[in-house]
Amino acid sequence: MYERLRVDRSTTVDRVVDALRAAMFAGDLEPGTPLREQPLAEALGVARSTIREAMTMLVTEGLAVREPNKGVSVAILHPEAVADICRARFVLESAGIRAWFDADEAARERVREAMRVFAATAKDGADPEALTETHLAIHRSLVALTGSERLIATADSVTSEARLALARVDALRQDARQQVASHRKLIRLLERGELDECVDELRRHLAGAEESLLEAIAMPPG
Repeated sequence: MYERLRVDRSTTVDRVVDALRAAMFAGDLEPGTPLREQPLAEALGVARSTIREAMTMLVTEGLAVREPNKGVSVAILHPEAVADICRARFVLESAGIRAWFDADEAARERVREAMRVFAATAKDGADPEALTETHLAIHRSLVALTGSERLIATADSVTSEARLALARVDALRQDARQQVASHRKLIRLLERGELDECVDELRRHLAGAEESLLEAIAMPPG
């Protein structure tokens, strides 16, 4: 009986984490926003203990910070973290590019499909959150070419921090078509087997992403 209760409670905590994470990624909970137990418990219809557990998980993921005498708030993405995130992404994604010929056809097709979905999503007036989701799916599919679940999990963790600002980046850019063209260039180089050129293009691509992230986090909330 007690095991069943723990499973149900854990599921509730997971749902709360998902809801808070989605609000952060959408920009509804801006970096630095305090996460107050009682208002959140009332809004989500759960116990305060569930909120406490959810916030602990978000702190572990790096999406929230806990400070003595201040409580928990949405993490603020600092410039040095942005640079480190982009370095880590380059290592992971370039490893995927290098694995193109060794990857199975299903993995290569997932890269193509991710590109198709992003292109279909990136239309005038597209929802920034949807753009971010489909944009990141392309980069995740590149890492997945390695065939390593651990590298994919690492990429997910790294990207999770960046997502605190990525929806704002896509909203600021207003250049969905240019983003589609940039990613298509990457995929074309892959398809041609021009892997060195593709890695060089990825380096330029991520340098641009770093610049956009820095611009986004420099803007005041609101």
